[in-house]
Amino acid sequence: MSNVKKDFLDKLKDFSKELTEYVSDKVGDWKVKGFIDIEKSIYTISSDTKIISKILEIQLFPKFQEFADQNGYDIVLAEKQNWYPDLSFVNKSNPKIKFAVDIKTTYRLDDYDGFCNGFTLGSHGEYFRKRTSTKNIQFPYADYTAHICLGILYTRALSTDIDETKILQLNELDKITSVIKDLVFFAEEKWKISSDKGGSGNTANIGSIQYIDDILKGNGVFKNLGEKIFDEYWINQGVLKVPDPKKAGNFKKLTKLTEFLEFKGMGSDKINPMKPKRKNKK
Repeated sequence: MSNVKKDFLDKLKDFSKELTEYVSDKVGDWKVKGFIDIEKSIYTISSDTKIISKILEIQLFPKFQEFADQNGYDIVLAEKQNWYPDLSFVNKSNPKIKFAVDIKTTYRLDDYDGFCNGFTLGSHGEYFRKRTSTKNIQFPYADYTAHICLGILYTRALSTDIDETKILQLNELDKITSVIKDLVFFAEEKWKISSDKGGSGNTANIGSIQYIDDILKGNGVFKNLGEKIFDEYWINQGVLKVPDPKKAGNFKKLTKLTEFLEFKGMGSDKINPMKPKRKNKK
């Protein structure tokens, strides 16, 4: 790892540890309670993950700006909503040094102790496959020194404690239950927390591992294989045709890391195994 990359990542990791206190009250609940209008009426927040993510981004931006100023970087925001990454940190003294920082949120799974719902770690579509492409990306993928996930893990409030239909007044602020609590922040290179599975539905997104302890330690499936294999796999995932083990003589689209390593003539012993996900016993 280059010195400039290590220095930035180490500082971002230290910075991320300060953010829990910044966004939380003394008991660990999210400080944001709702939206307020000019008549001082408060509308409670939905537990919708996209709404929570966007408000957290807005809440955190002054802190990101503070971090950038202290460490000699400018922040370039994604020009469009669906562009990657959320934040581009550009070194003031050497603009060729850029870091992609994507803010990702997810919630702990109530029925699976120690697991979260997982993160989507960005597309493995055109800009990922063609590293000089400018489609849906702020700067070409290859221009970035590192691609980093600034992750936020949280616990959702019980649905019975949330009433989105109520309008409250400012003097009733203490009565509003925060929709999330127990927030934990971390920063890690996205390849280190990646799985070999897609992150969402039909879109070409990279999925993360889901065991929280492994996420916080950077113990993704590519840990022992390295970033080069991570890149090669996700460039080819869903595109490369590999032998179909279920139908001799037939081929199928690549969907598993084991298939890719076999195609390359490599053993699968270096795949970092994911912790089995087992439902809690009632």
